[in-house]
Amino acid sequence: MVFATLMVSCVLYDLPFSSFYQVTAILAALLTLLFMHMVGVYQPRRIAFVWNEAHLILLAWGLVIGSLLTIAWATQNTNNLSQSAISAYFVATPLILILTHIMGQILLRMIRKKGLNQKKVAIVGSGPLAIGLAETIQELEWSGMQIIGFFDDNENSSSQSKQNITMLGKIDDIFHMVGKEEIDTIYIALPMHAEKSILKIYSTLQNTTVSIFLIPDLFSFHLMGARQCFVGSMPAFQLCETPLLGVSSVFKRIEDILISSIALLLMLPLMSLIALVIQITSPGPVFFKQHRYGFQGKKIRVYKFRSMSVCEDGYHISLAEKDDSRVTPFGAFLRRTSLDELPQLWNVLQGNMSIVGPRPLAVMVNEEYRQQIQGYMWRHKIKPGITGLAQISGWRGGDTLHRMGKRVECDLEYIRNWSIRLDMKILFRTVHYLLTSKDAY
Repeated sequence: MVFATLMVSCVLYDLPFSSFYQVTAILAALLTLLFMHMVGVYQPRRIAFVWNEAHLILLAWGLVIGSLLTIAWATQNTNNLSQSAISAYFVATPLILILTHIMGQILLRMIRKKGLNQKKVAIVGSGPLAIGLAETIQELEWSGMQIIGFFDDNENSSSQSKQNITMLGKIDDIFHMVGKEEIDTIYIALPMHAEKSILKIYSTLQNTTVSIFLIPDLFSFHLMGARQCFVGSMPAFQLCETPLLGVSSVFKRIEDILISSIALLLMLPLMSLIALVIQITSPGPVFFKQHRYGFQGKKIRVYKFRSMSVCEDGYHISLAEKDDSRVTPFGAFLRRTSLDELPQLWNVLQGNMSIVGPRPLAVMVNEEYRQQIQGYMWRHKIKPGITGLAQISGWRGGDTLHRMGKRVECDLEYIRNWSIRLDMKILFRTVHYLLTSKDAY
């Protein structure tokens, strides 16, 4: 596909498919194989969703483009490339690759639904972890995974009645049943305290050719960004980590710089007018600066237009309340429309805030709620934002324990599911929310 697409691109732009373009196509194809293998495109994906491959293909193709351009520049061949043909090639190829992989996945799923390309699966365990695994596999009808039964020493197991799956026997029966039932895969879904049983099963099954998977009992943890990693050669599981690592952090930063720069240019006349009105209508500085917790819990200085007659900072401040006497008349308008937050675009440009993320709260608020809400400080695993999922979900303002808990839930959900697409969705919904919300005061 990679080779043929460049050939077609040359034909469409009336270019001869010369030896130079042939070498380029071969090199692109080899680099694609290399990088797609490196990022994991070719890993078995029987129980993965189709779209999981798309971003990996895009990542691999981005590496191919970078490599090709670097080679062309290093060999001084950039002038030999048709910009139109190469641009079309760079855009069309990943789309064709993604479409090809999707068609391949769909074809495999159709085959599996007809009863072909099946794998027989048995689950060791019958507790909540095993039941959850069975439910997941049964929902993925297209995976071709047939659960033939459970193994467990628990005589009071409820797995059979809940999942309509047979109990094949006790754990000691696994070795004899593997050959008898022609089991392809064993999933070990036992609680963490069953270490001896897990080691026994693993040791026993080494004399078979069955594939063995260990499902770690991590559901008891409130996970954020959980994934497998390695410490040297030792496998480990991340239970809590920021999603903005490597290329993701670069994309997020580019997004912040572009949006904040454009917004500052567009809003400069309005911000100048707001500053002038603040100066005229009430004594005091135009800007309000307050220390808040930023990325990794480090203190940052956040800028806002002053909306009160006082400028409080530190560990002992009084939070704004409805009909607060400290709020100036013009300040009430600014807070209601969130125009007082506009100076935080400068925070974003500086790099200590983001356009979208958990809202930064006063130091006093952090110290109070971190003691009462589990996982509260995890919201600082990314940079704070001008707007966020909690705001558009209606949990802005009213800092009771219940509302703050909901805000934290939204913040952690955002961190777990972060993507550029989600950021854009939140930004568009923020505009609608600001026009209809009555939570700010």
